[in-house]
Amino acid sequence: MNTIELNANGCIFHGLEFEKRTEFRGIRYANAKRWEYPEMCEYTGGAYDARNFGNCSPQHRAFEDDATVNSFYHKEFRRGGTFTYGEDCLFLNIYAPKEAKKAPVLIYIHGGSFTGGSANEGHISGEKYAEKGIVFVSINYRLGAFGFCAHPDVARNGACGNFGLYDQLAAIKWVKKYISYFGGDDENITLSGQSAGAMSVDIFISSPLCKGLAQKAILLSAAGLQRKIARPVKPSSVKGFWEKIMKNAGVQTMAQLKEIDAEKLYFAWKKGCKEDKLSMLYTLPVYDGKLLTKETFNMHTIPQMPKMIGITTEDMVPAVLQILAKKWMKNDKSNCYLYCFARRLPGDENGAWHASDLLYVFGMLKNSWRPFDKTDYKISDEMINAICEFAKSGNPNCAELPKWEPGYKKAMIFCENTQFTKLPGKLLWKNTLFNRGPKE
Repeated sequence: MNTIELNANGCIFHGLEFEKRTEFRGIRYANAKRWEYPEMCEYTGGAYDARNFGNCSPQHRAFEDDATVNSFYHKEFRRGGTFTYGEDCLFLNIYAPKEAKKAPVLIYIHGGSFTGGSANEGHISGEKYAEKGIVFVSINYRLGAFGFCAHPDVARNGACGNFGLYDQLAAIKWVKKYISYFGGDDENITLSGQSAGAMSVDIFISSPLCKGLAQKAILLSAAGLQRKIARPVKPSSVKGFWEKIMKNAGVQTMAQLKEIDAEKLYFAWKKGCKEDKLSMLYTLPVYDGKLLTKETFNMHTIPQMPKMIGITTEDMVPAVLQILAKKWMKNDKSNCYLYCFARRLPGDENGAWHASDLLYVFGMLKNSWRPFDKTDYKISDEMINAICEFAKSGNPNCAELPKWEPGYKKAMIFCENTQFTKLPGKLLWKNTLFNRGPKE
């Protein structure tokens, strides 16, 4: 590993050079104060040290023991990792092929229920994609109380809430403007995300504010979910919840709440979430009248672009996801490719749980405690190659797989003997992790 210099519009970025790729970590793409919309960063001169990851958004593991609060996902994805947290968290990471020129671009938005997660976790890496000719970008954005406060008193310029979504949008715009300097093709961008990140992708490809920013989309474990189950609410609907947060924090106004320290805000918010069974709704995107509107967000306004949709056999709500994915795709006149991850991960009896496919999608099996074997590495190679082909052309067919046709009646089933066939029958809710316990 060596240090490399790259001139992007007059700014010298200092990154890392590996045998087949370069990495530029922790690039600031925007600035934003608490509950204010981001302003995209411009780079025209000077130098930037892009050798280390930037902050993650404040979340539970910034203030509590992650191994205790969220033991399952801590063990799977975060054990042994080192992270820094702060409200100053609008950073992205770029993994690029060496000497890339007009390479396809794949942007990834992490999941975590809009309350947790980061782009810096060990299982999220673009190294496999960069080595296969793809420029991969991962982003951090504001979460929970810091990114999705929608009290009417924080409204600005006719919009309210969705700060985390506007962070993501700023990152996408930054990539559109600057990625060519890093070897990417700004006219061949694929948006991808998992769980909450997939909900974000669904919003972006449906919003007029994002028109022309991406040409393809990959949605993992959330296709159609945002449109039916997690329907956005109005800012007025969450006002009462935030008044409880103010009370918990010992303040009288949102202006005062905006000024308290991050830890105090987090615990006031957490207490409010415990007191209200509907609290999950209050950290989801809301109809803000600009990025997200009722007119542009329903099951009948599916954007016509190539899409790839993935689920796991034991996802959080697998039967519902299957039904919604099919309904979503019935309204889609463009090519849409469906896959189902069905590999039962070795090491325990949890099966193909929610987010388990990410270890394979990113080729990070080596970072796991699980006893993966050559079959797992074969499946991982198949998934990575399919995604690479999709990012290049909008078609995931590759030499490693059977013929993959678009449509909702059949899917590529990634398993010991990967095959293109009908989806498994509706999965039993009692067999899902939604009822077993592990949650992000």
